[in-house]
Amino acid sequence: MGSHRRLAPSGFDRGTGAALCVMSAAATALGVVPATAAPHDDTRAKVDRLYEEAEKATEAYNKADERADKLRDQVRRAQDRIARQQEDINSKRDALGLLAGAQYRSGGIDPSLALLLSDDPADYLDKAARIARISAHQAGELKDLQDAMRVLAQERSEAAKQLTELEKSRKAVATHKRTVERKLAQARRLLNSLTASDRAAYDRASRSGRDILPDFGNAVASSARAAAAVAAAQSALGRPYVWGANGPYGFDCSGLIQWSYAQAGVSLPRTSQGQRYAGRQVPLSEAQPGDVVTYRSDASHVGMYVGNGQVIHAPYPGAPVRYDPVGMIPGATVTRV
Repeated sequence: MGSHRRLAPSGFDRGTGAALCVMSAAATALGVVPATAAPHDDTRAKVDRLYEEAEKATEAYNKADERADKLRDQVRRAQDRIARQQEDINSKRDALGLLAGAQYRSGGIDPSLALLLSDDPADYLDKAARIARISAHQAGELKDLQDAMRVLAQERSEAAKQLTELEKSRKAVATHKRTVERKLAQARRLLNSLTASDRAAYDRASRSGRDILPDFGNAVASSARAAAAVAAAQSALGRPYVWGANGPYGFDCSGLIQWSYAQAGVSLPRTSQGQRYAGRQVPLSEAQPGDVVTYRSDASHVGMYVGNGQVIHAPYPGAPVRYDPVGMIPGATVTRV
């Protein structure tokens, strides 16, 4: 707990005061917009907003894509079950056909007349008893067949519903993808409209802190798996932000967290919203390395706490995986996995 006293508001000043001077509260360290904003400052603010909107659309894309993957697996399993059930029904029908044929050949006339005409009544009665047993067995087989057909009909109905949901999820994936691509294209156009000097200043702000190893203090991870996740995230430093990607060569924000914990043998949800509730929430003042830190009320951005007021995260296109102050965006929520 001693190492976390630095996380009190006054403690943030040591590691975050200077950085927050060049960071937007709406996006991840994209630059500050003065009160009397010049035209290029207004452009930066618009780029900030577009990146934030693109990030939210990216998380919606991830959620729809995750849903589509689950539905695809459910449909595949349902189709396998339907195929097996159909084979079972076909076998039952064949068996019933054979029984019906044998019964017809053995008992095609009235039983009392067959008894009168029989040369050996005892033999006939023995055959009749066997036929009665066959009939009872046939009735049981018929009931099994009817039950199997009902189950098959239910499975087919459920599979049809899942296919409909899958198609909806596929459309949602495509819609969110178009939204992300449109927002990123708009941001690129705005950045390209900056003068060379303004673009260079913007790029310097975007790179700030990326190559500097922060002082993590003596903070200790909450568990061995959290420590392993931190090590995995640190191994990804410098790798590019790629929207919709979860490693190992590129990441979006939630993709980095999911991948890092997967290296520690822990399965986390794909989206930052799901990751917010993937464990026990703790106060920011008690954060330990490996804790998941989500931002904004909709948890549309996420990073991993590494100690001494720092997180590691995948910020936005053009800014690779890097360290930044935990207070880079107001309203952080800390989750211990």
